[in-house]
Formats: sequence, C-alpha cells, structure tokens
Amino acid sequence: MTTPALKNNFLPPGLVSNLQQALSNRKPAGDDGASSKPDKTDDDSAQPSSSGNEPGDDDGSKPIILVTNSDGIESPGLSYLVDALVREGTYNVHVLAPQSDKSTSGHSLSLKETVEVASVEVKGATAYEISGTPVDCVSLALSGALFSWSKPLLVISGINKGSSCGHHMYYSSVVAGAREALINGVPSISISLNWKKDGSEENDFKDAVTVSLPIINAAIRDIEKGVFPKGFSLSVEVPTSPLANKGFKVTKRSIWRSTLSWLAISGTRNQSAARFTGAQPGFGMQFAQLSRDASAAGAARRLTTQKNNIEVVESVGAARKSDFKRTVKYFRAEMVDKEHKEEDEDLDFRALESGFVSVTPFSPSLQLDPETETAALDWISSALLAGQ
Repeated sequence: MTTPALKNNFLPPGLVSNLQQALSNRKPAGDDGASSKPDKTDDDSAQPSSSGNEPGDDDGSKPIILVTNSDGIESPGLSYLVDALVREGTYNVHVLAPQSDKSTSGHSLSLKETVEVASVEVKGATAYEISGTPVDCVSLALSGALFSWSKPLLVISGINKGSSCGHHMYYSSVVAGAREALINGVPSISISLNWKKDGSEENDFKDAVTVSLPIINAAIRDIEKGVFPKGFSLSVEVPTSPLANKGFKVTKRSIWRSTLSWLAISGTRNQSAARFTGAQPGFGMQFAQLSRDASAAGAARRLTTQKNNIEVVESVGAARKSDFKRTVKYFRAEMVDKEHKEEDEDLDFRALESGFVSVTPFSPSLQLDPETETAALDWISSALLAGQ
C-alpha cells in the first residue's frame, strides 16, 4: 500500500511502499511491551565528546558522524556523501576510509599487522586514509587512538558501488563496516548503489545521496532523542536510477548471491601481488614506506657489523626445502550473475530490481530475533512515515 511522500526530500510521490502493511502485520508486543518500545541509546552515544584540537573539531555541540566505505577514499560515493553531510551544517563529519578499493573483503581485520594512516584533504571534514579494511577503519576510529572521541553518534558506511543484497552481505565490506559499529554499540547504516556497468554514471552517486538523506536524518534525529532502538543496523540499497525510484520498501534479506568463478590466468608474482595491494599509494603512504625501508636498511647494516659474532647454523630441513622446485599457478575469482529464483516481492533484490529503495534491518549475525525485527520494522515505518 502506498503512503504519502516524505516532506522536503525531493523524491517522487509514493515514496514509502509497504510501511503501513509492515506496521499492521508486525507481531503484537508482549505483556511487558518490550518488543514495541525502543531502547534508549547510551548517554555518551547521544552526546559524543570532542576536544576541539583537530580540524573540524571546533564545534563540540554538533553530533559527530563517522563516514567510511569499501571503495576507497577517492570514490565518488564517499565524496558526494561527505559533501552533502558537511553542507547540512549540523554535523561534525569525520572520515576514515581505505586508501584503495577493499570491496568484498568481508569482515576482515588487520590483526597484528601495521596499519598506515595518513591525513587527506576533504573540505569541511577531518579525514584520514588507511591501508587497512573498512572494519579496521571503524575499529580504529572507535578505539580512541586516532580521534579525540571514541563513540560517534552514527557511523555511515558507503556509498558502495554495487548492491549488497542477499548473501552478498557476508562478502560485503561496506556492510561489514556498519556491522563493526553495531558490534561496538554504535548505530550504523550501510548504503549501496545498484551500479550497472553499461548504464550507470558517476553522477548517480550524487542522486543516491539525495535519496538516502531522509533516512540518515531520521536516524540522527531519533538517536539524539534517545528513542532509536538498539540491536540492528540498516542496509539501504538504492536502485540503478536513484531519482526514478518508486519509494522506500522495508525488505527481508534474501538468500540470493552471484556464483564465484575461479579462472586460471597467466602472469607473474609481481602482477599477482599488485592486484591485491591496490592502486599506487598516496604521498602519505609512500613517505611511511620510505621510512620503513630506511629502518630496515639500518637494521641490515647493524646485522652485518655483528655477523662475525654470530654462529649461523643451517638445519637439514631448511637445506632440503631450498632444493624444492615449486610449481606456481595463478587464479582469479570473479562474480558471475545467476538467475534469481526467489519470488517474494519483499525480498531485498526483488525490491531493488523493481525500482524501490530497499531498507533491510540486520543484526551482527545478519539474522534478527523476533523482538528486534519488530522494533526495527516499527522504527523504519514510523520514521519514514513521519516525514520530518
């Protein structure tokens, strides 16, 4: 059933498709009413602190919004989103994003590895690029080791190039960024654009921001009021032509995914390594690499001077291993689309294909318990219907 459009959101009529139905179909609350009454957020989440010592930290009265993504610091989806949040003028925007594309890296964390962080210029925001993953970005930001705060009001991950519907949520690092925030008790939203290789263009990301701002603002409003429910994040999937969307639709996660295809390729070790290390690092990363190389060279010189005092013993196992001739092969995994068999129109990918903006609540395990699902559907429906 179609409901009135949100006010002042520049979207076509019929914005919210199935919200009233979701409200009418949701399970009634228990005797204690716990499932229908959202939990209040922690006080320190609603009122994040700021020392005022960093660029962009000059107004501690503004709520802190952390933005990350999976496509990299220079991606248009991130740029348009940050620009829109900064122009709103009501948020203290901080950015911590991967230096290169880390899509489909899932919930990977660079444990026991040195992660390089360098400041970058993003107008109106405090921004850094990182050599790690989106999960590294969120974990580091919330640790208090980089920023003067450790708990922003909201974490937004995106806007990602390509949908994260169905089982792609397990592979999706843009969803993982939002999930890492949720695990740490911080409300979060992941946003993806259903990019089509032969039909999409960069400006579609700008339109995707316009479409996404109403639900972002609704979440911020209710988090500040202390009425945003705990226990779930939102996965927002924007259709290929954002401004031609048919409205928001509350959806369920499908079991659809593309097929992984492994292809044997010819190449060298260096070519293979280059694919996994990403693009040429920025100046900050190069400077850090030079410093590390210099330290390694110094260590080598010291080792040479001490060599006469060191007795070198070569094991039999090591000697045998050096004679082993390895066979090296190279493979590359690619996603291949396959036919969708699920027919429920309220599934995420079905709604997206039909031109709706899919909004799917998810938990850290990606599966919602009945009470959390009820609270999530209740909030999404009421927030979008409020239209404020």
